[in-house]
Amino acid sequence: MVKTRFKAATSTVPILAMPIIFICVATLASEPQGVHWPSFRGPGASGVAENFSTPTSWNVEESKNIKWMSPIDGLGHSSPVVWDQRIYITTAISGKEDTPLKVGLYGDVEPVDDESVHEWHLYCLDKNTGKILWKRTAHSGVPKIKRHPKATHANCTPATNGKYVIAFFGSEGLFCYDMAGTTLWKRDLGTLDSGFFYLPQAQWGFASSPVIHENAVIVQCDVQKDSFIAAFRIEDGEQIWKTPRDELPTWCTPAIHSADGKTQVVVNGYKHIGGYDFETGEELWKLSGGGDIPVPTPVFRNDLAFITNAHGRMSPIYAIRLDAIGDISPGINPGADNYIVWSYDRGGAYMQTPIVYGDYLYSCRDNGVLSCYKADTGKRIYEKRLGRGGTGFTASPVAANGKIYFTSEDGDIYVIQAGPEFKVLATNSMGDICMATPAISEGTLFFRTRNHLIAVSDN
Repeated sequence: MVKTRFKAATSTVPILAMPIIFICVATLASEPQGVHWPSFRGPGASGVAENFSTPTSWNVEESKNIKWMSPIDGLGHSSPVVWDQRIYITTAISGKEDTPLKVGLYGDVEPVDDESVHEWHLYCLDKNTGKILWKRTAHSGVPKIKRHPKATHANCTPATNGKYVIAFFGSEGLFCYDMAGTTLWKRDLGTLDSGFFYLPQAQWGFASSPVIHENAVIVQCDVQKDSFIAAFRIEDGEQIWKTPRDELPTWCTPAIHSADGKTQVVVNGYKHIGGYDFETGEELWKLSGGGDIPVPTPVFRNDLAFITNAHGRMSPIYAIRLDAIGDISPGINPGADNYIVWSYDRGGAYMQTPIVYGDYLYSCRDNGVLSCYKADTGKRIYEKRLGRGGTGFTASPVAANGKIYFTSEDGDIYVIQAGPEFKVLATNSMGDICMATPAISEGTLFFRTRNHLIAVSDN
């Protein structure tokens, strides 16, 4: 039985495969709604793009509502990002012809043995035609850290603000380009060894994506040793601040929240969920405990942060007030846990970041079990299964036009009616493995499969 804990607000299986899909956030208050998709899950990592009609059904084999398909070499689970009429996406190309990718629900922790020379690329494509406009090689060499058989060496989604494009390849470096593909700067952040903390030789690859806010690039680097969160000046890559974290490896991307003149960087974690001052990197609040392999990024609604993680003995969902101060872990400081408005100890998502759409929070676990909650109170509205139970779900959901899109690893896209009634509007096959979260721009959905980038539109 799932233990549930509610608090009223006083104010405003065995080890599964390595977490792969992560979020990056670019906060851009003035951007047109539904046009730019500057980070994984769009502005603020909300996953929502309104003001345009989006398709409900399509057929790849028959080219029904398929605008274009463009092959992308190599392997990458990073998502596409969109600015105006350009799409940016990353990939990593092995020196071996055979590059295995093992999807599904399984417990293999051994990394892939591939010490061939790889190339890490950033692509720019035309949004309307899928034509590759340019390709840049960020790095070439033998990977410093191995990858999980379900992962790639290009897991981190790039970020853009319309002037700069940031690509992060973990141990291979942090790179900044202008929109035409000119390299402006790069930073070597050292060897970023993410893997199973119980078995350090099980290297799984890095996956936390960069965050752009105002003049800074934020990176969260939770690794086997010397974890940290840091800010770099976007113009030249100079370090603004760097804050150590007492944290085990995670694959979470930070999120930015601004309210009442205060901006904070909110992070997921195992030992250290929390918030940091955007200007200084100073810790504002923290919460310990939860699933011991955190993946999802925080999402926001009405000054609440929704944070979920899973693995080990816990899989919580937390709704946390963003005016929290100090250690709010239950039982640490008297009254501090009042900042946790509602929570569940079990049932949180492992791979997927949840989505808030309208008044509801939707959280889908890696086995396809989807739960819908009232976002403000935590009341569970329904719990239903997508698929047949044997399919994995890694990509995070996105929403538009009253619909929520859930992507299975097998490439089936479940289109769900938003709201308190569970209704599957359509199921569409992409015909290929699909691990990356889609992007949305001007009513077109952009799906990255193992071999292609595919534009889906009924316009």
